[in-house]
Amino acid sequence: MDVRFLFVASALILGTTLSISLAASTAQCKIKWLFGISCGDVYEKLVSQIKAWQIRQSCLHAGERCSYELVSSEPYLIKATHTSPTTKKVNDLEFLLEQSTICKVTGDAVSEFSKDPADNSTNYCSQQNLMDGSKLVDAEGYKQFSNKWICPGFDSANCSLS
Repeated sequence: MDVRFLFVASALILGTTLSISLAASTAQCKIKWLFGISCGDVYEKLVSQIKAWQIRQSCLHAGERCSYELVSSEPYLIKATHTSPTTKKVNDLEFLLEQSTICKVTGDAVSEFSKDPADNSTNYCSQQNLMDGSKLVDAEGYKQFSNKWICPGFDSANCSLS
């Protein structure tokens, strides 16, 4: 057999294996929210809540409702991180706001290098805790949409414990 063929075939198989393993190594959660208030109000409440729950000396009494960090904020895009005080795992959070007759917010949370189903609940709760803490769950027209396929753990998460 031709040595060049074996070398190319081996490189292709190795590349495919690495691509699949890296893609399968992240846990992710996508959520869509609708609000009957302006995206400016939603933006202010989310940014304020992230700042209020920034890394503290101790998170012993706050559970998972601490250790948020604002990475960047633009009028229609908020990027933040949440570091679990118990597991030390980091979730990258992104909120994309779109104003029409209502405010549509798309949330995305990613735990890098983890595919543990428990991390998926953490991804969900990292976003939902901000909605709860900012009282956006009480805002006019509040609706949340997701499912267990785009947000594993969505149907079983108990964020009141975290």
